[in-house]
Amino acid sequence: MTDGPVLVVGGTGSLGGQVVDALLARGKQVRALVRPGSDAGRLEAAGVTITRGDMLDPKSLLKAFDGVDAVVTTAAGYTRHSKGDSVDIDVVGNRNLADAAARTGIRRFVLTSILTCDQTPDVPHFWHKKLAEDRLEELGVPFVALRPGAFLDQVTQIGGDAFAKRRINWFGSSRTTLTFVLTSDLAQHLAAAVDADATAGERIDIGWDRAVSMREIADIAGRLLNEQIKVRSIPAGLLRALGRLVGRVAPMAKDMAAMVDWFETGRYVADTSRQKALFGTVPTAEDAVARLLTSLGHAIR
Repeated sequence: MTDGPVLVVGGTGSLGGQVVDALLARGKQVRALVRPGSDAGRLEAAGVTITRGDMLDPKSLLKAFDGVDAVVTTAAGYTRHSKGDSVDIDVVGNRNLADAAARTGIRRFVLTSILTCDQTPDVPHFWHKKLAEDRLEELGVPFVALRPGAFLDQVTQIGGDAFAKRRINWFGSSRTTLTFVLTSDLAQHLAAAVDADATAGERIDIGWDRAVSMREIADIAGRLLNEQIKVRSIPAGLLRALGRLVGRVAPMAKDMAAMVDWFETGRYVADTSRQKALFGTVPTAEDAVARLLTSLGHAIR
C-alpha cells in the first residue's frame, strides 16, 4: 500500500462515482480523469483532483497518470450513458489506458471487466473487455480484472422503478438462471482491489451466493414487499430479429441480442470463491434484493 493518488477513469458515471466515494472513505487521495466539457462539480466538492483528458487522447492520459499509485477504470462506451460515448472507448480507449499504464509504471491497474467475457466472441461489448485484459497482460501491467454479472439495480430501473410498478421487464426467459450484482457492491470491491492481496493478472468473478432467474428475483421481492411482482419477458427471438433488422444502423441492438442469447445458455454464472477470499462474505440473493428495495425507498417486511 502507498499514499499516492488513485486515478479513477469514469468517475462522473454511476459506478465510477461510487468508486470515488469508496476510495475517499478508505482515506485515499483521488484523481479523476474527466472529459473536457463534462461536469465535475460533485467530484470537486468531494475533494477529488480533476485532470481534464480523454481516453482517446494518449497525451492527456500520460499527464493524468503522472505520479499516480493505482488506476481504477469503470469507463464503458457501449452504454451510451454520456455524450461522446462510443465503441471506440471500449476498444481504442482501453488500449490507450493500458499503454499509458505500461509507460508510467503504476503499481496496480483495476479493470472493470465482464463475467465470462473470455467465452463470448459473439458479444462485442463482452469481448472488448477480454481484449482489454489481454492488452494489459501483454504489456506486463500489474492488473486485476473484476468480472461482475448483470447489474440488477440498472436492469430494474429501465423505464422507472419496476418494483413500484410491480412489474419487471426482462429479455429472454424469466426462468433462466444467471449471476447478478448491485452497483454499490461492485464499487466497494473495485476500491478494495486497489490494495487487495491479489496476484497480478487475476480475473475475479463477482456475484451472489448463487445464480438466480428473474422470476426468482420477482418472487423474493414479492415476499419482501408482500406484493405480487410480475415479469414481462421479451422473447430472445424477437430481440434477435430486431438486431438483424437494425444492426447496421444501431449496432447496440445486435450486441444486446447476442448478450441475451448468451444468457439463455445458462453459462453466465460466477465462481465467487476468489471474491469471498479477497472481499469477504458473498451476498445472498435475498440480502441483495432487500438492500436494493430499501435503497429505492420501499418498506420491506
